[in-house]
Amino acid sequence: MNNREEILTAIKEIMVETFEIDEETITLEARLYDDLDFDSIDAVDMIVKLKEMTGKTVKPEDFKTARTIGDVVEAVYKMLNY
Repeated sequence: MNNREEILTAIKEIMVETFEIDEETITLEARLYDDLDFDSIDAVDMIVKLKEMTGKTVKPEDFKTARTIGDVVEAVYKMLNY
């Protein structure tokens, strides 16, 4: 999983399976809290899933500024490639 498209696909799978969010609503522009009805507990669950997905330690502070799916994709991309 080295490019943003693969990361987006993996995030969509997590969101559909874990949070029962309709895949069609999961776009790069979708806002986590406003459009997808995420809350702080969902965010923690997402970080746990991302850790399982990447095999890397995920720092919650890396995701504090994430407001959209695109922000999450970019954070995971940076985590994997830097």
